[in-house]
Amino acid sequence: MNIGPHATANNLFAAPMAGVTDRPFRMLCRALGAGYAVSEMVTSRKDLWASLKTSRRANHDGEPGPIAVQIAGTDAPMMAEAAAYNIERGAQIIDINMGCPAKKVCNKWAGSALMQDEPLAVAIASAVVEACAPHGVPVTLKMRTGWSHEHRNAVRLARAFEAAGVQMLTVHGRTREQGYKGFAEYDTIAAVKDAVRIPVVANGDIDSPEKARDVLAYTKADAVMVGRAAQGRPWIFREIAHFLATGTHLAPPLVVEVKRLLLDHLKDHYGLYGEFTGVRSARKHIGWYVRGLPGAEGFRAQMNRIEDCAAQLAAVAGYFDALAASGDRMPQPQGAAGDNEEEAVETIE
Repeated sequence: MNIGPHATANNLFAAPMAGVTDRPFRMLCRALGAGYAVSEMVTSRKDLWASLKTSRRANHDGEPGPIAVQIAGTDAPMMAEAAAYNIERGAQIIDINMGCPAKKVCNKWAGSALMQDEPLAVAIASAVVEACAPHGVPVTLKMRTGWSHEHRNAVRLARAFEAAGVQMLTVHGRTREQGYKGFAEYDTIAAVKDAVRIPVVANGDIDSPEKARDVLAYTKADAVMVGRAAQGRPWIFREIAHFLATGTHLAPPLVVEVKRLLLDHLKDHYGLYGEFTGVRSARKHIGWYVRGLPGAEGFRAQMNRIEDCAAQLAAVAGYFDALAASGDRMPQPQGAAGDNEEEAVETIE
């Protein structure tokens, strides 16, 4: 599918997740079958652009295009300026965050909180589109079905965003009130798709090849976006792609392949964050890879005591070598996190 002048490799997208979808993770998802990946949200506050956190989030070194950067904020002129700032640093697509339900974001009236103030939401979209137009950069937007069960306004806002010039919409099938609890619903996504002419992406609980197939068929969406299910399982994108193309399942990945993927991911992660921060922030990724696997609980406790890169890499290699001794392919995780697991979210500042 196309987003403005940019063609995506397929219609399987990696969702923007704060504290998760940094450049190393995005590139890994792309290598394993995601056709498109959006950055973590970048604040629109100019006084924080020089911060180490923002500079890391704006790092696209070696990343394949199209490079999509998500921006978040509550002030239309500031959001327009943030769009221009990120375009100067390589962004080819600007995505507006109106979907994040985290309290630390919504308490600042950013993210999905903007859906409560429709005039402000539309003003932000219009300002960002106007700022991006001279550069030929398309604007996309991610939102929820509404603020609460009683206030589902995604269809009305979708029409307004399309009229403002937004070129693609992603809809997470939950309200802000739901957070990540319960189950996503797809009727609202289908209604949004029916109401607009621009591409619509379905998001929420896409955790298997069958679910991706069913959601695409039910909503008639142009693409699906995978978030939490890719944490520790980035190969889910190639599994979905294979299933959609053939109707058959890929065999589970080889243990030696997952070992290599994780070790390469960790090295790239350390390169972005440095040793002190990198070792600590890598723990969540390692935990997701081994979640539900034999001996995972004790291994995670061991990880929390390791404070240097070499020791962390050696421990990971040792764990997967032991796992390979009991079978060539990755075992089916037991007791893995389900729909109610909270997404890892960092502050927007």
